[in-house]
Amino acid sequence: MVNNKKGFTLIELLVVIGILAVLLAIVLIAINPARQFAQANDTKRRSDVNAILNAIHQYMAENGGSPPAAITTTAGVISDAGIDICAALVPTYIAELPADPSLNNGTPIPATCPAGYTTGYTVVRSTTDSRISVSATSSSGQPITVTR
Repeated sequence: MVNNKKGFTLIELLVVIGILAVLLAIVLIAINPARQFAQANDTKRRSDVNAILNAIHQYMAENGGSPPAAITTTAGVISDAGIDICAALVPTYIAELPADPSLNNGTPIPATCPAGYTTGYTVVRSTTDSRISVSATSSSGQPITVTR
């Protein structure tokens, strides 16, 4: 009598599951979603810093080279309690003030400049050459700064 049973043995199934688990682990390590999200947030910060600086320079171009009065030689956070430039820039030079992705999911500050707003970005004017610098802190703690 010939035993003609078809199918997989328990050992074969366990080996295939083990191989799939190893491959999945390798793929997750290669993709590293946490690092990808951190890089995406840093890219948004770089874009936001440039957008704010461009708006400040557009303001300066139309106001005889003078920056908004709130920007001083002391670095401060762009907020209603710090360096309040929202009313000077929004909506004429920028539609909405961008906010750091770590604050309120990065929701921009609306054109109404509500009380209690904060962007998480800092701005300062140089004492020597009146250049403006806008900064953010990256996910790794390194500064992201643009100066013009």
